[in-house]
Amino acid sequence: MSTTLYWNSLVRHGDATLFMAKDSAGKFLAVHGEGEAWDALEGSVVSLPGGPVKRCPLTNANAEAIRGLFPFTRPVSRKGRPFTIGLGDRLGVASAGHIRLVKGADVFPVLAQQSIRELNLTGRTYQDVLAAAVWAVFQEGYRAGYGADGDHLKTREEVQMALDCGFTMITLDCSEHIRNDFAALPASELEGHYRALDPGLRTRLEQEYLDRRFPLDGGQSISFSASDFQRIVLVYDDAIRHTIALYDELLRGKDVDFEMSIDETLSTTSPEAHYFVARELQKAGVELISLAPRFCGEFQKGIDYRGELAEFEKEFAVHAVIAKTLGYKLSIHSGSDKFAVFPIIYRETGKTVHVKTAGTNWLEALRVVAAREPGLFREILALALARLPEAKQYYHITENTANIPEIGALEDKDLPSLLDQDDARQVLHVTYGQILRDSQFGNPIFEALDRYEDAYYAALEKHIGRHISGD
Repeated sequence: MSTTLYWNSLVRHGDATLFMAKDSAGKFLAVHGEGEAWDALEGSVVSLPGGPVKRCPLTNANAEAIRGLFPFTRPVSRKGRPFTIGLGDRLGVASAGHIRLVKGADVFPVLAQQSIRELNLTGRTYQDVLAAAVWAVFQEGYRAGYGADGDHLKTREEVQMALDCGFTMITLDCSEHIRNDFAALPASELEGHYRALDPGLRTRLEQEYLDRRFPLDGGQSISFSASDFQRIVLVYDDAIRHTIALYDELLRGKDVDFEMSIDETLSTTSPEAHYFVARELQKAGVELISLAPRFCGEFQKGIDYRGELAEFEKEFAVHAVIAKTLGYKLSIHSGSDKFAVFPIIYRETGKTVHVKTAGTNWLEALRVVAAREPGLFREILALALARLPEAKQYYHITENTANIPEIGALEDKDLPSLLDQDDARQVLHVTYGQILRDSQFGNPIFEALDRYEDAYYAALEKHIGRHISGD
């Protein structure tokens, strides 16, 4: 039985030597030499000529023990890191490939990043997500630091769960507290709803914001007309109050990176709304590390930006100046594959920005499957098309399945090209939960990625590398 050693994982702890390896039974951690590490890690003892070796499975419990033994495997804050990237790994096997890329790049990776929606669809937990990142960091001997993001959390219970698991970043999704009904309300009906708000709140806000001009870096400024201000307050007041209350209860005084997300909504965030929301949070003592507005155009899953680039450039430049003036970073959600706007984003922010990716790593896994296991990929696409209506309950996409080439007419060598076709990408992107929960496909996918591990890492390096460079 042949065994592959991951040489970058070789490390000493006291009198013990530890390293990761892989054989036909899968990956494991080996410990040679007794002491604290030997005692802390669970496993079976194997007698070898050089002495006993403990073979330790890559469990969550052992990952927690490794975090206790080796500080470099613990997630840390991204404060003070200009360019950061979220690298959501839905499979739990991509982070080593991400690490091989960022080792040579001026970027801080958030390796453990998942939303509650992703956890529910894959059947994973935050303990699973963090453990996968820990094992990848240990395997690659990566010591430059990484983050852990409880992404798109909505409730107190969800935030507390991520904190209890050791996550260093909380992204609060305020979409359920943003009043889209007021965003679309005719101007003639705004006044009545606005007057129904607490008089003390209205008086304070009007004194703070009306008939004033707020200077921004570079000579620009923000001001509010009475009608626009009324609409902004009606749309965002509940989200602001929800954020402040949750921050006060769970996050104030803790070394946690806090991000507010107002992007998962139908309402495009105007620069004025952005400024109002951020300033209200900061006045309440909320330490914003980043904020995710809803930009103009379409940031759909797994495909490039859809919209007018000139309009995006004009509005994004103002958003970037607001964030710089108020002292936090913009966060680009659904950042996977947005190659048309990366040059604008990186130029206007000076590459002080946070970009979130997730599903594109899953698609690169399927690209490897399509190239190496064509029969399996054909079955996966058939299931994805069949289960698409179910998946669209969770994700907004505008695919047209009629545009997807008939897979039966494609030769095996042409299958990877489907991962370059927008409609196929979107279908495969959003059906990951249905595919992975189907026992016929879940295990074979993991087995294929294990067999072609280096090919998957190389695909990730190439594809995510474009996100980092902006090319």
